[in-house]
Amino acid sequence: MSGKVKISIDNLTKIFYKKSNSVTAIKDISLQVEEGEFICLVGPSGCGKTTLLRILAGLETPSSGSFLIASEAGERPLQSMVFQEKGVIPWLTVEENVAFGLKMRHLPKEYVKKQTDYYLKKVGLSKFSSLYPKELSGGMKQRISIARAFANDPEILLMDEPFAALDEQNKFILQEELLSIWSENKKTVLFITHSIDEALLLSDRIVLLSSHPGEIVSEIKVPLPRPRTMEQVRANTEMAEQFITIWNHLQQEVQKSRK
Repeated sequence: MSGKVKISIDNLTKIFYKKSNSVTAIKDISLQVEEGEFICLVGPSGCGKTTLLRILAGLETPSSGSFLIASEAGERPLQSMVFQEKGVIPWLTVEENVAFGLKMRHLPKEYVKKQTDYYLKKVGLSKFSSLYPKELSGGMKQRISIARAFANDPEILLMDEPFAALDEQNKFILQEELLSIWSENKKTVLFITHSIDEALLLSDRIVLLSSHPGEIVSEIKVPLPRPRTMEQVRANTEMAEQFITIWNHLQQEVQKSRK
């Protein structure tokens, strides 16, 4: 990490108004993310994690507060978002899906081809480039989404539980592939997960959110140096303590939300 602040969030609040009432999704969120930092957001369901990412992606407008993404000069997109599902375009082939963002920016064909081929290879989809999404498994579809996001070369990457719907084997494989790609270019990443193991494996720092409305309760710096594996995460005493801390937090917040 460079020490340079890439994302600055200041007292961000989002209220959704309905006919008879209002719902506060997130409240007074303040966070600074360094360039190249991998942050995991962890909290109970309905605590506003996705709302926060949607605001940063420009898909929602905050009710109050502000945020700033430090942008470099050039033609790179500010952010790319990877969702849990529905991230692929069904009428495009694997190769066309990965190249989609690049083509929309009208970049030179040679560059589009080079980027597309490189990231297809990185996620193990080169042999399947001419297939359509309906011919692929869920894990392979998520590989397309990850390859497209990195190929588009955004300044920040927003990932909303991209592996949640996958079986454990595919999840482990994709976590390793994601870390392999990330280690090459050190994108600034905000990653939502409900998996404590996943957060400890992937992130530099874990931000814990409260139950509805979502507020930042605490931050945990992951102590295990990179590169790290899931086996190392589970065998490390300090990481086990962090696991218990996060588990207890989630249990408390779930109990609070039921009162």
